[in-house]
Amino acid sequence: MMRAALIPAAVALAGVLASSEPRPFRPVTDATLKSPSPNDWIAWRGTSRSDGYSPLTQITRANVAQLQPVWAWTMEPGTQQATPLVYDGVMYLPNPGGILQALDAGTGDLLWEYRAAAADTPRSTGVARGLALYADKVFMSWGADVIAVDARTGKEVWRAAAADRDKGFRLAAGPVAAHGTIVVGLSSCGRFIEEKCAIVGFDAATGKERWRTPTIAGAADAGNATWGNVDPLYRSGTEMWISGSYDPDLNLVYWSTAQAKPWTRFARGTDGDALYSNTTLALNPDTGRIVWHRQTLPGETHDLDEVFESVLVDAGGRASLFKMGKMGILWEIDRRTGRILHASDLGFQNLVMVDPATGAVRYREEKLPKPGQPMDLCPGSGGVRNWPSMAYSIQTRTFYVPFMTACATQTFTDVEKRPGGGGLGMGPMQWYLPPRSEETLGGLMAIDASGKVLWQHRTRAPFSTAALATAGGLVFAGTYDRHFFAFDAKTGQVLWQVRAPTSVQGFPISYGVRGRQYIAMPAGTGGSMLEPGRLERLIPDVPRPRAGNTITVFALPR
Repeated sequence: MMRAALIPAAVALAGVLASSEPRPFRPVTDATLKSPSPNDWIAWRGTSRSDGYSPLTQITRANVAQLQPVWAWTMEPGTQQATPLVYDGVMYLPNPGGILQALDAGTGDLLWEYRAAAADTPRSTGVARGLALYADKVFMSWGADVIAVDARTGKEVWRAAAADRDKGFRLAAGPVAAHGTIVVGLSSCGRFIEEKCAIVGFDAATGKERWRTPTIAGAADAGNATWGNVDPLYRSGTEMWISGSYDPDLNLVYWSTAQAKPWTRFARGTDGDALYSNTTLALNPDTGRIVWHRQTLPGETHDLDEVFESVLVDAGGRASLFKMGKMGILWEIDRRTGRILHASDLGFQNLVMVDPATGAVRYREEKLPKPGQPMDLCPGSGGVRNWPSMAYSIQTRTFYVPFMTACATQTFTDVEKRPGGGGLGMGPMQWYLPPRSEETLGGLMAIDASGKVLWQHRTRAPFSTAALATAGGLVFAGTYDRHFFAFDAKTGQVLWQVRAPTSVQGFPISYGVRGRQYIAMPAGTGGSMLEPGRLERLIPDVPRPRAGNTITVFALPR
């Protein structure tokens, strides 16, 4: 094990803007996205399969202890959960505040910077979780808008509204490029208004809206009966705050939704399934047509949503989609048909019973909330896992999942039904660690496709990054208390670690430039898996700085 020190601040200062002459740029095509260079990290989770896996092998179990920082960059202040993209030696880095920067991925020198106009600052900007690349453009979400920026110069090409931000809508997840369409999913959809959450597709070249697919069934839709007698005006929720995936062979985009709102069945006024909440939707990106949908938690009633990443895996002759929500249930779904192939309950939750063969879910009667009555929930609404994504290693055929073990005593309340209103229906909440946690809140686990746990690494503080798996037999992930680890992918042994200036937070990536493999580590603040202040009360002995967004890049010595 090696404990490294970060490079001095003077070294972290990147160079001046490059000359006005843009670098040569190879357009990103459908073929590029389908079979990217192993040196590139071309989509939110590496590729459109969302597996968080790098095929690079220069950094291995044998030499990872030699990793050293080679450059760093200070990012803008604000809530930070960034995923940089890398293509042809250029890093595209989203910053808080509608700022996009292009850096030389080998040196950290700034090539160009785009800033959304200050006058256009939305009331709630959310976080910049991802970008998309297609043709000669970088696509970013900002407020409720999608912005296309010239990848060579940083100049804005087009800007299109996915929704009216004055009605509270915003985009909390990055776009997905699919067959010439830029696909986004709306968030902040909890108000009782006529407009509903939707998945929206834009023409990548012009920004023209191609289609819009609502994610709440209306009165004339096939799923209307799943909302019971609830007036369509009072149907809300089904946000999408995590990006989707894309299968170019099937030409299907997979996008998952969060829970219905208000959170509880009694506050919504129905025991129905409430489509399309907690659902994975498979859509044709050319038309927006729903080819199939699979709801994994029908009628969910505790704010334990299934919105997270869809990992596309080909193994055993099956084209599968794997996902895991806040309950800690690993779902395997046939990505051609939407049929559940297997469900693996990891044993962290005490709210539902799951049939592993069919995926059928039944709530325990005593765990259905009642107005104003405190109840114990495992997990609490932060979930067994949250936005820090799992990774899948094609090499080991294993999933690597950041997880938490916080339970809660929680009270739920009713919500007034009035036009323009809305609400969650959450009353007082008290978090606690279950006895079996041994005073550890977080951990990283390795599980196979059947849900068998192969190893666990438990930590006092939660993991606050996604997992990154590499073909060098390694898994990288970082924690709230500023540690960034490299694990042996097969055994879970810690082989290397470094301490960051603040929480290691966001989505680590690996890429290659001029024959050298790099590991990029984002760090920052905001965006906790638990509500502000509650994490500090659970682990008061684990302080951290409250400011400072950076990205630090590591490599082996030359």
